[in-house]
Amino acid sequence: MIRVLILAYDFPPYVSVGGLRPHSWFKYFKEFDVEPIVITRQWGNAYGNQLDFVATGWSKECVIEESPQGTIIRTPYSPNLSNRILLRYGEKRFSRLRKVISAYYEVLQFFFVVGPKKEIYKAAKSFLSQHKVDVIIATGEPFVLFHYARKLGATYNVPWIADYRDPWTPNLKNENWFIKEFNAFLENRISSKAKLITTVSSFFENQIQKHVPNGKFSIIPNGFDEESMKQIEGIEQDSGMLRIGFVGTIYEWHPLIVLLETLNCWVLKFPDRKIELHFHGTNKNEYISELLKNQYPKLIEAVVTHPKLPNQQLLEKLARYNVLLLFNYYAYMGTKIYDYLGLKRKMLFCFTDDPESIKLKNRFYPLDANGASESLQKELIVKYNAGILISNADELIKVLNELYQEHKATGVIKCHSSGVAKFSRRIQVERLANQIKNMH
Repeated sequence: MIRVLILAYDFPPYVSVGGLRPHSWFKYFKEFDVEPIVITRQWGNAYGNQLDFVATGWSKECVIEESPQGTIIRTPYSPNLSNRILLRYGEKRFSRLRKVISAYYEVLQFFFVVGPKKEIYKAAKSFLSQHKVDVIIATGEPFVLFHYARKLGATYNVPWIADYRDPWTPNLKNENWFIKEFNAFLENRISSKAKLITTVSSFFENQIQKHVPNGKFSIIPNGFDEESMKQIEGIEQDSGMLRIGFVGTIYEWHPLIVLLETLNCWVLKFPDRKIELHFHGTNKNEYISELLKNQYPKLIEAVVTHPKLPNQQLLEKLARYNVLLLFNYYAYMGTKIYDYLGLKRKMLFCFTDDPESIKLKNRFYPLDANGASESLQKELIVKYNAGILISNADELIKVLNELYQEHKATGVIKCHSSGVAKFSRRIQVERLANQIKNMH
């Protein structure tokens, strides 16, 4: 059996879409004759929000967990000064000081073993000094894990794989020239040494190739966990009221205000029609609550925010909703769309051609797609009949009326998606396992 050492910063129990990808490797590799050893940091979910990312670990020693699936080594974590200030004083205080301290570590960690992520390198080095592995996989970001994998691979003569969940040096608008050139330099210097580069889409591959032109690439898409979906097959939609769910990060280019304004108009026009919109684990929960209080008091009972939840608990919540909301991500496919597919709940895609949304995109969307498709989600939804494409706010009003009437008549909103089994993470893990075997 081939042994693979996996360097993964995001990993359960931390609630993060980034942790789901390496967790699927750990979960399924053994089925395909690959033994995983995961090195991650100690995570807790004490806060239920972004502060969990910088919270102190629970032990000053490595914690080793053995299971039939493989081995997990959880390393100590001590927040740096910037993060200690954040934990003590909150996000609004000392923000400039925190940025300076964080930048200091972001640069130095590529030249010295410093910073809060260094324990992963130290644990990996200790493990490799006593055990043999056949391959090292580092999944980023943080991309300093690529640096660690390159060093470890050279020291112990082990080939390594650079797994990109996102581009390291994306083609961003208005990015600081020095930061972009510095990252491009590091990316070429480090990733070019990888035996294989894996990423989630052809668009990302094209982005990465600009900085690593000689890399050998393989596309391993994201997906949904079929075992997790089987556990919730019996959960039925809420029949008492039309409920819409959303999960994940809300970006500046997402039409949150347009959505709330439209929902507010609908509630005012049809006060007897009950509806709820639930936001799960977003980075804007406090902001949404303030908006409701100050601008949309009629929505206080209709719009609900929830803290982050472990993925299985989250899926159980989402399965009870009648419809799932998806904001336009343009050139990115995102990750949540795959869980939505696995849940077999109709998606509301907002928006394809809304004037206010276009203004937000022009102002805030950071990526220069350079002619690449900016309708990946739209194409997937159409191909697999997985939801409704909503062009603008006026059409959203119409769709809400149609959904309300369907739910009132039947107690459910039917989803007629088909062919989505191909997006199972287990299938993607099998593809990666075969790639690993072909390296030997």
